[in-house]
Amino acid sequence: MKRVVIFLSFCLLFTVQADAQKWLNKLGNAAKEAAKNTVERRVEQKAEDVTEEALDKAEDSVSKKEKKEKSQSENEEEAVVKEDSDDTSLNDKNSDAASTPQEPAQKLSATSRYDFVPGDQILFFEDFSQDAIGDFPALWSSNGSGEVKTVNIASGNWFHMNGEDAVYCYTRKLELPANFIVEFDIIPDAEYRYGIQFTLYQDKADEAPELDTDLYPGVGGLHVEVGSDQWETKGYNEDEDWITGQASKNPVIREKENHVIIWVQQRRVRIYHQQEKVLDVPTNIYPGVQFDRIRFSGWDRYCFPYVTNLKITTASPDTRSKLLTEGKLVTYGITFDVGKAEVKPESFGTLKSIADVLKENQSVKVKIIGHTDSDGDDTKNMELSQRRADSVKSELVSKFGIDASRMETEGAGESKPVAPNDTPANKAMNRRVEFIRL
Repeated sequence: MKRVVIFLSFCLLFTVQADAQKWLNKLGNAAKEAAKNTVERRVEQKAEDVTEEALDKAEDSVSKKEKKEKSQSENEEEAVVKEDSDDTSLNDKNSDAASTPQEPAQKLSATSRYDFVPGDQILFFEDFSQDAIGDFPALWSSNGSGEVKTVNIASGNWFHMNGEDAVYCYTRKLELPANFIVEFDIIPDAEYRYGIQFTLYQDKADEAPELDTDLYPGVGGLHVEVGSDQWETKGYNEDEDWITGQASKNPVIREKENHVIIWVQQRRVRIYHQQEKVLDVPTNIYPGVQFDRIRFSGWDRYCFPYVTNLKITTASPDTRSKLLTEGKLVTYGITFDVGKAEVKPESFGTLKSIADVLKENQSVKVKIIGHTDSDGDDTKNMELSQRRADSVKSELVSKFGIDASRMETEGAGESKPVAPNDTPANKAMNRRVEFIRL
């Protein structure tokens, strides 16, 4: 474009010069010379002006064209981005509808893989409520340090396992069946890296130490590594190699309250976290191992978690039989924070199993009764138990579509205990939800 403009400018220059030459021939020699110089300067100036003006117009034209092309390109990019954004938004919505949510308002949504339902019998419970703040827990032993503390992000007492390369053993033997479920809450500190190990094992008959510091204690057992980047399991015995499992999905989150669930079913081990099943190993335990001990162990300096609400229950109850045949279902699978009535997210499996029975038996109506332990004021406990029963009903209506007219609610408070309110385990048995067929 610029070359064309320059060529036209020179043509114009030659044309002007030719016309000027005709005019000069009519003048005298002196006048011709003076006029010639003047005209040439004017012609040159005119040519320069024309050329400059032409170049300016050409540049302006090119600039406008480039801007137009750039604007069109940007508009096309924005259209593509918007289309991609709309597709992503739609995919995100579809994904959110099918996956476990993180927002409190959707905390009971779940996937088909979340099949955990706790049993109806508590075999063990420890929340360190019987221990004074600042003390080492009375029923535990260690070769390191630790103390009971409170934390600012969660309620209750927490056992801070802050010893380097230390093990923490529960000092009493347990009697665990072939099928059972372990649950506990854990808060990894800011430097938590490789993860603490939770170990179930069978003590040696001739040796039953309260504190077993062996890397692989007893005659056989199961290590579960609760890492900040992965889960790892190791089934072991004295004579054979490990049976391992590993998964990186949904590891525990530092400085957050995490609820860990370990479901042992004969030789099968399933782990749940953040309302999803994160690991499922069908043969993770050696045949013949009968678990009777539990412990935590940390093998590095970056492993100082807070732990509480350690619970072991029998495996899944027959919800259908309990509710339809026996007419009464007692569940410890619907849980709440201390002093609160909001249903916790790990209650989803239990609520779903009850909802399924009600959907399949449309004529069945139930009464939902909330119960508390004896801690706190009697009147407040009665009010709390009523609010908890109402909350359970609300979840069944809003999350599972059960007709509200089929359910009544009642708060019993601490008035109907099933065990003395003298130990953490017995108090846990009294904190329950009952469904009575009407």
